Amino acid sequence: MVRNALLQRFRTPLPGRLLRGTLMIASPGVALLAVLAVTGVLTPGWLALALAPVLLGGTALMLLPHLRDLHAVERTARALADGRRLGPGPPEIVYSRVARGQMQAVQDLRRACDRRLTTLAIRAESDALVVDSLPDPILLIDTGGAVTRGNAAARALFGRDGVGKPLTLLLRDPVVLTAVEAVLAGGPGRAVQVVLPGAVERDYEVRVGPLAQPDRQGAEVMVSMHDVSKLVRLERMRADFVANASHELRTPLSSLVGFVETLMGPARDDADAHDRFLPIMLEQGRRMQRLVEDLLSLSRIEINEHAAPTDTVPLPELVHRIARSLELKCRAKRCAIVFDLDPGLPPVVGDADQLSQVFQNLLDNAVKYGRPDSTVTVSGHVVSQGPAGMPAPLRGPRRGPCIHIAVRDEGEGIERDHLPRLTERFYRVDRARSRQMGGTGLGLAIVKHVLARHRGLLVPESVVGEGSTFHVYLPLAADAATGAPSKTHPPASTASATG
Repeated sequence: MVRNALLQRFRTPLPGRLLRGTLMIASPGVALLAVLAVTGVLTPGWLALALAPVLLGGTALMLLPHLRDLHAVERTARALADGRRLGPGPPEIVYSRVARGQMQAVQDLRRACDRRLTTLAIRAESDALVVDSLPDPILLIDTGGAVTRGNAAARALFGRDGVGKPLTLLLRDPVVLTAVEAVLAGGPGRAVQVVLPGAVERDYEVRVGPLAQPDRQGAEVMVSMHDVSKLVRLERMRADFVANASHELRTPLSSLVGFVETLMGPARDDADAHDRFLPIMLEQGRRMQRLVEDLLSLSRIEINEHAAPTDTVPLPELVHRIARSLELKCRAKRCAIVFDLDPGLPPVVGDADQLSQVFQNLLDNAVKYGRPDSTVTVSGHVVSQGPAGMPAPLRGPRRGPCIHIAVRDEGEGIERDHLPRLTERFYRVDRARSRQMGGTGLGLAIVKHVLARHRGLLVPESVVGEGSTFHVYLPLAADAATGAPSKTHPPASTASATG
């Protein structure tokens, strides 16, 4: 009530209020001076001197509340300029209409700044979340070469305590450090490729670039790292594949060209040379034919690798049929193929032709590399769960029941160091022996890719001097899995799993 009365009172113009207030405050003093002047106590000169401070004092008393209001406006404006937090509401302005208008303008500015700061904070938080979710490690570097910030990928790569440390403790590669120093010195951004050591070496493309402006922590350079290990590995595999394929084709082709030149030249009319050379030429031509067929087969398998097969394949019948096709080789090697297959093995969903390639390669290798007068054993049963390295099925539960077929020979065996690379294209443990036996070096690569399409796995095991065993795991069909025997064999160890 009193406040409203005061506000009503001070709505009149400021000069009028000052004059009225001054007269009200100074009236007692003026009356006293008038009495003293009338009684002759004060002369006119002294009266004028006495009136001046009385009037000035009244004016000062009237101006003081207005100055207090203006000072409140000043404090609010300074707090806003300094970025200090203000109270929930504006300071109360009672006396000065000018100060009240100024305070309203300051409050409008404050609200606009608050909205702007809120928008910037939301945007900064959103940007931070985006950067933090990027798969590539990102580091921000200040002028002293220290890491001021890193995203989640960087923290996973270098550790959570990497922030605040010099970059030299995280990345010791001189090429990267030189690039960072050059950009800090004002140079343009650049990209370099480095290899980070570790349990598994990783190849990274590192991009170093300046920030548009320093951030709050003083960072001026951004280092982003893109993992190109897979691309480097694929490029290396491509180069190796081209080199190996060229070599495998060049050898029989050179032999053929040499024999043809001989038969067209000095041995044109030599019947004995014809009889000696033509079988060799035929074998070299067949070798190239086998190589081309294997390459085409591998290409077709890779094209359809993500297309799920739909045929129902009874594996026991398929394996027995392949064994019968190898009877002549077994007779020549004086070896036998024996079976230890559980009765009633359920079928698998697969591509019959491709699965025939799998067991044709495995049985042929077992006969080829087994000792004379030895035995090749083919065993099969249902296991309750596939090995840990088995791919996730396209449909159905992960690592459910599957069929385990093992092909065991009694050959020389394979050293453990060679096992992880057996399924690489053109990889041979003994190149000379493999070529002598007519191998193309692609058989186990075909096996690996066929099993990958069938969501299966190849696990090679070997003991030098005793022989090798190749374990094949294939998931059961959904209806066969529900009716799988309750008594199943445990899955084999996957210590040497490949694929």
